[in-house]
Amino acid sequence: MPGLLGKKIGMTSVFSAEGKNVPCTVIELGPCVVTQVKTVEKDGYNAIQLGFEEAKEKNTSAALKGHFKKAGTTPKRHLAEFTGFDGELNLGDTITVELFNDTAYVDVIGTSKGKGFQGVVKRHGFGGVGQATHGQDDRLRKPGSIGACSYPAKVFKGMRMGGHMGNERVTTHNLQVLKVIPEHNLLLIKGSVPGFKGSIVSVVK
Repeated sequence: MPGLLGKKIGMTSVFSAEGKNVPCTVIELGPCVVTQVKTVEKDGYNAIQLGFEEAKEKNTSAALKGHFKKAGTTPKRHLAEFTGFDGELNLGDTITVELFNDTAYVDVIGTSKGKGFQGVVKRHGFGGVGQATHGQDDRLRKPGSIGACSYPAKVFKGMRMGGHMGNERVTTHNLQVLKVIPEHNLLLIKGSVPGFKGSIVSVVK
């Protein structure tokens, strides 16, 4: 699917034509430079590699410097592959947010906020077990039984328990595009998207 790399700026709200206040996420999308064109003959599949955000020369490895030099562009901080672009793209071509001018809905891929170790109430939405009276004072937010007994004498894999929460690759589907602002490389999307302010996201048609 064709798409671009961008940076999550934050959230705001806009008024719709009906006068409703609609929450939206602002994403700085592109411009992205074509740094590699992959073909079936050479790589086994068709794809376009895009680079986003300028990187310092001193922080770029020699191999990547050669890679960017071949594309005729400056070093980039982030690279990603996309498929399904219309028309032929060449090394060094620039793709802007105008790619989404006629797009009504998009998918956004990002890394969710890390929340550390969390219990079952926050992580899985458990309601807590037991009663708060009759001497019971430390089990209100515990998971209760985890299913082990004489047979099968083990806890099944995938049991919902406390553990690391967040910091995972998340895709949010079918988000409505509210507005494209090409002069500032901005895309306004209805609702929230994964990640914290300043995180890198992929937006695909």
